[in-house]
Amino acid sequence: MVLAFAMPALAQDAAVVSDNPEMAAILASDQAVRQDLSAVLAGGRAYAERMIAEDAIRREQVRALLEAGALRTGADFHAAAFVFQHGSMPDDYLLAHSLALAAVAKGSTESTWIAAATLDRYLQMTGKPQIYGTQTTMRRGQPPTRDPYDHVLVPESLLIALGVPTKAREEASKAAQGASTTP
Repeated sequence: MVLAFAMPALAQDAAVVSDNPEMAAILASDQAVRQDLSAVLAGGRAYAERMIAEDAIRREQVRALLEAGALRTGADFHAAAFVFQHGSMPDDYLLAHSLALAAVAKGSTESTWIAAATLDRYLQMTGKPQIYGTQTTMRRGQPPTRDPYDHVLVPESLLIALGVPTKAREEASKAAQGASTTP
């Protein structure tokens, strides 16, 4: 009788799903080329073109895993969202957003920021202002900016819940940067 009650518990343990090591390796490769910003900047156009080409290959690899049903855990979907957010087309960012939502649905609480960031990136690429303020644009000869940014649509309480910078945190950061550059 005791064994009959134990069998469902044993079956559940056997059904534990582990993270896909191939997805983890793809993410590691994606992040490795972005670790040393000075090397990225020093590499110039040739480095950027190579990185863009390698990003496209990684997105193809992730899409194949996704279509094969090989992404199963929150960590898998989280990693896939990061790879697709380095895309080149609005649909890449929209898919990245969907992958981040799947990660959250699978229990990855750390994926709330990437869900916000991918939607902001999608909005920017479609000519609309971002709504969470996660994306900074840098143009030659101008200071970095988050504009265009709709500061009104999303209340601060939601920004905090998603782990994205609030207006107060952004202003404190700017003040600290200003203080560190003042003689």
